Amino acid sequence: MAFPNLARHRDAAAFRGHLRALAPELDCALEVVGPGGPLAQPAEVAGLHIGNRFTAHPMEGWDGTPSGLPTAHTLRRWRNFGRSGCKLVWGGEAFAVCEDGRANPHQLYLNDEEDVLGGLVALREQVVAGHNEVGEGTAGLVTGLQLTHSGRWARPTPEGPAPRCAFRHPVLDPRLGIDDDAALIADEELPGIVARYVAAAQLAQQAGFDFVDLKCCHGYLLHEFLAARSREGAYGGSFENRTRLLREIVAAVRAACPGLVVGVRVSIADVYPFAEDPDSGAGAPLGLEQQLPYRSGFGVDPADPLHHEWSEPFAFLALLQELDIRLVNLSLGSPYTCPHLSRPATFPPSDGYPPPEDPLLSVAGHLRAARRCKAAFPGLWFVGTGYSYLQEWLPHVAEHEVGHGHVDSVGLGRLMLAYPELPLHLLRGEPLQTKRLCRTFSDCTTGPRHGMISGCFPLDPYYREMAEAEKARELRRGRTGTA
Repeated sequence: MAFPNLARHRDAAAFRGHLRALAPELDCALEVVGPGGPLAQPAEVAGLHIGNRFTAHPMEGWDGTPSGLPTAHTLRRWRNFGRSGCKLVWGGEAFAVCEDGRANPHQLYLNDEEDVLGGLVALREQVVAGHNEVGEGTAGLVTGLQLTHSGRWARPTPEGPAPRCAFRHPVLDPRLGIDDDAALIADEELPGIVARYVAAAQLAQQAGFDFVDLKCCHGYLLHEFLAARSREGAYGGSFENRTRLLREIVAAVRAACPGLVVGVRVSIADVYPFAEDPDSGAGAPLGLEQQLPYRSGFGVDPADPLHHEWSEPFAFLALLQELDIRLVNLSLGSPYTCPHLSRPATFPPSDGYPPPEDPLLSVAGHLRAARRCKAAFPGLWFVGTGYSYLQEWLPHVAEHEVGHGHVDSVGLGRLMLAYPELPLHLLRGEPLQTKRLCRTFSDCTTGPRHGMISGCFPLDPYYREMAEAEKARELRRGRTGTA
């Protein structure tokens, strides 16, 4: 199914017509202010001075050493985060707290046998160096490290998946070949995992990071626990039990790391898992009728699991407020189970499916979620997601959403790989380099799915000259028939 190409809209008014035809309550700025506009405004959050309203999302490259340290590829990517002009660098990378919690054999992780502190210092130094390189002072620059355990999606060795699950999932277990309880993480293991988060947070603080993010998104361990209604014991069933692990980590990190700010990136709502329909080739919620009521997602309406239900997401945000966690980075779903929603794109990754809806409608889902959360919790500081797909029209939507108080900061993920300097150019009033805009080819996702590093193979000359670029193109041709 073909959808309108955003790049072909002649002007912002034409794009606006497309957006409002899908979501009448949304809007965009017809003229971009740039310097001095809403995206240039500083903010004071949790004792941190953030110099503007752009955030660099965590964008792991799966390009570390097998022992979990950064390589030249990793350092270059972090330098680009600094060159972007974003004053909030949210983690830069998903840093696994233990070896078996990695989602990829080349993910950075807390390896007790290596100089992890030296690696983290080098990463942060690259952000600062990149920032200085483009003439930005470090005043207002805030850097964090995202801490994670990949849980169900752990793949720490080239041999294949090695899931560690919070609960038995009726849809995802068969997809991963899980047919018994061996993959479940026992209650007795959780104190050890808490200790690993603490050890990682201590190193992050020593390395000079301003905050750590406890990753609760995209189906990874802390996010999966939020939906663990069928789990028995102290960490499953009730909402209090399902948030126990997060609360224990927060308390332990704060006790061990006085002064270190804690943030949370959360998939604030899910939908029922999608997969490619073997008959139509399109993405579809296969087997949905047989799973009703569906109780294996967070923020999902059990009776209609293609839609969100906001009581528990709001209870989660209230908990963060109670814990005095004010930095909240919002996402939706998981790139493993609903990539069309989690990462709106024209072209699917090699293991994905064609978008079942206009990707702009998926972007609208992110914008609506952020608006809803900000209206309900004005005291929390929210980073929004879903902006990369907007391409030429990203500044128009971003200025409208921040300028009208619907979200506090605009988070950029995949676009950071293709055109990291977009925020800098916008805030300086310079013309955007449209040939560098992310066109959502999804090669940055396809690469790691096939044992390669993640990068923008189509648009960044650094990656385009690698041998992996041709393999990524071949995989895309096989998936979409495009060049």
